[in-house]
Amino acid sequence: MPTVADLAPRIAALALENVTREFPNAPQHLVRGPDDTVLPRVLHPAFYGSYDWHSAVHMHWLLVRLLRRNPAEIDAAAVREVLDRHLTPEHLTTEAGYLRANPTFERPYGWAWLLALAAECASAGGDGARWADALRPAVTAVAELVEGWLAKATYPVRHGVHSNSAFALGLILDSAESAGCAELVGVVTGTARRWFGTDRDYPAAWEPSGHDFVSPALTEADLMRRVLTGEEFAAWLSAFLPGLAHGEPRALLEPPIVSDRHDPHIGHLIGLALSRAAALWAIAAALPSDDGRRPRLTAAASAQLRAALPQVVAGDFTSDHWLATFAVLALDAADSA
Repeated sequence: MPTVADLAPRIAALALENVTREFPNAPQHLVRGPDDTVLPRVLHPAFYGSYDWHSAVHMHWLLVRLLRRNPAEIDAAAVREVLDRHLTPEHLTTEAGYLRANPTFERPYGWAWLLALAAECASAGGDGARWADALRPAVTAVAELVEGWLAKATYPVRHGVHSNSAFALGLILDSAESAGCAELVGVVTGTARRWFGTDRDYPAAWEPSGHDFVSPALTEADLMRRVLTGEEFAAWLSAFLPGLAHGEPRALLEPPIVSDRHDPHIGHLIGLALSRAAALWAIAAALPSDDGRRPRLTAAASAQLRAALPQVVAGDFTSDHWLATFAVLALDAADSA
């Protein structure tokens, strides 16, 4: 199986192309009047590329991560040039203003990736510290928006797409301290316990839905392994997905069937296999070393990754604008398992 280092030259070049490609674009901008039609680059001077805002944000995250971990395998100078051009105080102040003026824009998926980007920049040191400083206004805006949202959100969203609450909360937990908003850790942990702590007998056999790119079941379990102790989590998982010890439900553990990778919604299922792989490895690693579910989960993770990796870069912008990020998440989880 290839490593991130093996894929780095190709996916770095792809990410550079994507984050500087303004069109086609799905801006998700609420038009409030006849004069409120503005080009993506004006609305989002940092994150105008990669088809949509959230993909632009996490493709920037991918570039910073590759620059930090695999600088010898990529065109580091070209990556720094684009990041320097995009992640400026002026551009990020504009992005922060847009987030404040549109408080449900990209909630919660794009918010979580913005914090992940800031955390990656802070961890990179050197140029990364400068980019993290530039991101500070946007991070502050997102932190305030997250707190306001969680204070009033009675129920989680359990869809397998961008609005999924558990995926975003997990990413926020991973990123908050390094991004400079450690105050979110307690808020998110409390919310996760409130929303998901008593879940039992999840109907995971109903997965996947037709355009999932995250598994509602596995994403929730991946969040809860972050907020529960080892023994608590093992017991919670037994109640939540009782069939895992017997390899059930098979529909959750086997790679999804992708009948048309060029269809923008059916193609989501490639990303589902990658996000499942990342979650399965992380869940397995959180269980006791002698837990019988571990080998089943890691075998399922490997199968998901093997099925999806050949489709990550295919010369089709429909999927190429985002899948590489999820491939890296899966490969990093495999390395950490």
